[in-house]
Amino acid sequence: MLQFLLVFLGGGLGSAARWGLSLALQPMLSRFPWATLAANGLACFFMGILLGHQITIGLVEQRRLLLAVGFCGGFSTFSTFTAETLVLWQSGQQNLATTNVLGSLAVCFACLLLGLKIFT
Repeated sequence: MLQFLLVFLGGGLGSAARWGLSLALQPMLSRFPWATLAANGLACFFMGILLGHQITIGLVEQRRLLLAVGFCGGFSTFSTFTAETLVLWQSGQQNLATTNVLGSLAVCFACLLLGLKIFT
């Protein structure tokens, strides 16, 4: 039951943080989904830190559930990324849709590696 509660709490906090980030970035939003890219990049960066922590000194299971599974899972958003990409594509903005896919992969991978480098 504790494991469920940790994931639930982390997921709720991550989702609330994601919503807050969207509100903060709303004034600068354009046709490109910057808030989703920022959320996914930050989640990957934080996941890289957690992975580096796990590799070097270990990560207690409760922290992993709260932070990696819960918070990062709630903060990142693959479904929104996919939906926004589809909307771009269907509205005739195939170049932006392709940029979103390739840019998201590159940014998220780089952020994960950067977070990992902090601990390794």
